Amino acid sequence: MSDKPRKSWPMPWKMGLGFGLGLVLGLLVHVAVGADAGWVQAFTNYVTTPASRLFLNLIFMLIVPLLFSALVMGIADMGDIRTLGRIGWKTMAYTILLSGVAVLLGLVLVNLLKPGAGVDPALAQQLLAQNVERSREIVASIDTQPRGMDVLLSIVPSNVIQAASDNGSILALMFFAVMFGVGMVLTDDDKVATLRRGIEGVFEVSMTLIGLVIRLAPYAVFCFMFNLAAIFGFELLVRLGAYVGVVVVALAIHMFVTYGIAVRMAGRSPLAFFRDIQEAAVMAFSTASSNATLPTALRVADQMGLPHKVSRFVLTVGATANQNGTALFEGVTVIFLAQFFAVDLSVGQQFMVMLVCILGGIGTAGVPSGSLPVVALICAMAGVDPIGIGLILGVNHFLDMCRTTLNVSGDLTLATLVSRGEQDDPAPVEGTRSAG
Repeated sequence: MSDKPRKSWPMPWKMGLGFGLGLVLGLLVHVAVGADAGWVQAFTNYVTTPASRLFLNLIFMLIVPLLFSALVMGIADMGDIRTLGRIGWKTMAYTILLSGVAVLLGLVLVNLLKPGAGVDPALAQQLLAQNVERSREIVASIDTQPRGMDVLLSIVPSNVIQAASDNGSILALMFFAVMFGVGMVLTDDDKVATLRRGIEGVFEVSMTLIGLVIRLAPYAVFCFMFNLAAIFGFELLVRLGAYVGVVVVALAIHMFVTYGIAVRMAGRSPLAFFRDIQEAAVMAFSTASSNATLPTALRVADQMGLPHKVSRFVLTVGATANQNGTALFEGVTVIFLAQFFAVDLSVGQQFMVMLVCILGGIGTAGVPSGSLPVVALICAMAGVDPIGIGLILGVNHFLDMCRTTLNVSGDLTLATLVSRGEQDDPAPVEGTRSAG
């Protein structure tokens, strides 16, 4: 008898198995007994939903120390301000380019296919009535969204502890981390060496703990997919089939065509790239949260051989600031609702919607359904009744899962693009730092 230890399945296979089992069993339950059955409600309310929330809470518990330490070390590893400036400008330029292509693609498809013009009025009234309370909550939250100069001012935190405790202030925490990293770069090595090792230790401890939590991912993925399928079933795809189809097709084209071209430009095989990121993609689809997928994305970037100074900086910033899927979804949804309410938006108005969607994609919280208040805000700006967001709430979670997959894939695409020509440099020697 062989004494060789049994090889464990790779994590993407385990997550794929949990995904498939949860989806199939959930659909069977939905078809056989329905979502209203007592034991189904009890199972989802007391087993699968608490289990999935516990998994997300464990991840979010570690996000703040991971995000802070990863971003600070990513900047500190650059060694000088010139490198930070070069990588920062490349990141911003590629982010705006990819987001612009995503929104433009979505607007072209939604204008060509016009899904909002063919919605059954009776179905629309039913959907609006079912989601009226949630719609009012989202519309009411518009007043709490920063606008104009307040958007810029909100990025600079007056209280970094408060920013760290508020998902909506994650950009403010990132700003503090960037400034902290810049301060470390500009300070003499011997004065920050101990601090540097301490922050690196926080990063390693965070990744170690998250590695333990990620072992629960296949079970959490099963719970996510079972809930989704058992509660909504096939209805998820047929209630607003044209709208869902336009969003999904646009997301798929952007992911496999735009990202494929971008990765090829960076000198990598698109097929190899999509194979390498499959674990992060499954995690993103299951959790519908860019922030929750950040630890997995960082590990995938290491496996791909991307420089640490690039991957830590780009992926950490990208989890909030490079959300192509969110920007695309926001653009398509606004035009869809405009078509439904027969609001004729001119080319100029749609161009403004495109610009606001790009900015909205940068500032949207990387948590489930974080884009809905932004959609309502853009609708109000475009003269479209924001209460119409109730039309899409029934299918929003599925679309949230799809666009988060694109967001995370876009972060890894962005890191691949920025990494071209960059290498992990050795620790800077005393006297080699530059302030300009």
